[in-house]
Amino acid sequence: MDFIFILDLLGTISFAISGVLTATKKRLDIFGILIIATVTAVGGGTVRDVLIGKTPVTWMMDVRFLYIIAGSTFFAMIFSKALRYMRTSLFLFDTIGIGLYTVAGVKIGLAAQLHPVTCVILGTLSACFGGVIRDILCNEIPVIFRKEVYATACIVGAVIYILLHKANVSSELASILAASAVITIRLLAVRFNLQLPSPYRYSALGQGGNTP
Repeated sequence: MDFIFILDLLGTISFAISGVLTATKKRLDIFGILIIATVTAVGGGTVRDVLIGKTPVTWMMDVRFLYIIAGSTFFAMIFSKALRYMRTSLFLFDTIGIGLYTVAGVKIGLAAQLHPVTCVILGTLSACFGGVIRDILCNEIPVIFRKEVYATACIVGAVIYILLHKANVSSELASILAASAVITIRLLAVRFNLQLPSPYRYSALGQGGNTP
């Protein structure tokens, strides 16, 4: 089985479950849950395929992805109560998803002979765009637009994969290390409340300094 397909498949499962958890939190009906799970799972991959001119996109050519999404959705719905008790469930599945999709996007970009910088962008878009669609449809500010370390983790993981690829490290080992880097950075950022600098904070400090 193709390794990129495995990454895509595992990422699809992770994102589908994260979509279900978000949708159930918003108390959507079964159809709404399935829609959110689907767009979360295939949103990033669809953008990736369209950008590199691969049409019809992967999930339309391979119906197994739809079966996997449906199965993951109903699994998460059945065990939604148990998953909700685990306060970090949504965060964990989303984090695993961005790690896997980042690597898949970079690998596909390299296979298409794109410039390494473009591959980093492609991997980051692949990882983040499904979550952006999910959050917008569920009336939330997408995580990527907040101060949290999210897209930055994807960029670092993508760069690591490209460097390992240039060093002739095996594709499987490079994928594991790069995906692990994304997941680890995201976990550490949340654990220690690490955030990107905000221009609003400095603006507020400046205003405060002018106050008598």
